[in-house]
Amino acid sequence: MEVILLERVEKLGGIGDVVNVKTGFARNYLLPNKKALRANDANRKVFEANRSRIEADNAEKRSVAETDAKSVDGKTVQLIRQASNTGQLYGSVSARDIVDALDADGAKVTKSQVILARPIKAIGMHEVKIALHPEVSVNVHVNVARSPEEAELQAQGIDVIAQMFEDQAAPIASQALSDESEEAEGEAVTEAETPAAEEAGEVPAAEEAAAPSEDENEGEAEQQ
Repeated sequence: MEVILLERVEKLGGIGDVVNVKTGFARNYLLPNKKALRANDANRKVFEANRSRIEADNAEKRSVAETDAKSVDGKTVQLIRQASNTGQLYGSVSARDIVDALDADGAKVTKSQVILARPIKAIGMHEVKIALHPEVSVNVHVNVARSPEEAELQAQGIDVIAQMFEDQAAPIASQALSDESEEAEGEAVTEAETPAAEEAGEVPAAEEAAAPSEDENEGEAEQQ
């Protein structure tokens, strides 16, 4: 379906452009949200007659958005959520949650301005795009953690899940090294005792069992 854009639409075009889009996209999004008109002769005449006003309105809205962007761009909001040991949330963080968090921090945005491809389902630092106007977008940082302490670590750039696994693995590795050290020390002591025993004339038990006794030697002599 061909439509006339009434505002800039990402990856499609700007005001006044005639573009060809899928029928479903036009009927479900562009037309009901007044972002476009059907590209027929009557609408072309209406658009051209009102083009100056449409462009002026767009410029005014863009100016307001640029002003609002200063209070939103780069903000970091913190959301505390329950999550498993692997960092997966019991639930998710939605666009509405981000709107409420920004509102509490003094930044006013609407749900439709939060560009979230899919809900956030894991702890961590997430960058989210906020489209204040078709031509004005900013980014905010959403710090999702299980506690304020974890949120603070994440804000410092620490991967708390990786850190947790490292902390759990450290005692195991330490014990393994300790066991190896004790085993090596035991082998060293055994190796050190063997030459000393030989110097003192001591014969290992296995050798004593193999050596014939004096009585056995005498018995063999008599038989001969």
